[in-house]
Amino acid sequence: MTFEPLLHAPITVQIHVAAVVPAALLGAYLLIRPKGTPIHRLLGKIWLCLMVITAISSFFIHQINLFYGFSPIHLLSIYVLFGCWGAIANARRHNIDAHKRIVRGLYFGGIIGAGAFTFFPGRIMNKVAFEGDETAPFVVAAGIAIALLWMASREMWDRRRLS
Repeated sequence: MTFEPLLHAPITVQIHVAAVVPAALLGAYLLIRPKGTPIHRLLGKIWLCLMVITAISSFFIHQINLFYGFSPIHLLSIYVLFGCWGAIANARRHNIDAHKRIVRGLYFGGIIGAGAFTFFPGRIMNKVAFEGDETAPFVVAAGIAIALLWMASREMWDRRRLS
C-alpha cells in the first residue's frame, strides 16, 4: 500500500477520497448500531453531509470521459444527492421503512458498489491499495466479503427476530 498516487492526484480526487473514506466507515457503524438514538441522528447527519460532499466532488472528476467529461458513474452521484434528500425527508416524516431502504441503497450502491470500481486496474485507488504487493488484493477482497456477509447475516437475524 502506498499513498503516493493519491498525494499526486488532483485536489478534487483528494477531496472525494477524504469524504468517502469516513463515510464508508461511519455508514457501516450506523448500519450495525441501534437506530433512533440521539447519537444515531447526529452521526447520520454527518454521514449525509459526507455523502453530499462525495457526490458533488465527483462531478469535478473526469478521468473516465465518455460524454463531455462525464461517465455513467456520475448518474450514481445524482442518485446519491436525491437519495440524501429522500433519507432526510422520510426520517422527518417518520417514514422509517423508506428511510432505511434509501440509506441502505446509498451505502451499498453509492459506497460499496461504486467503491468496488475504484479498485479496477489503472485507477488511482488500485495503485494506492495494491501497488507493490501481490497479496493485498486477496486480503482486501476477503475482508470486504467477510464484512458484507457479516452485515447480511445481522440483517437476516434481525428480520427473523422481529417476525
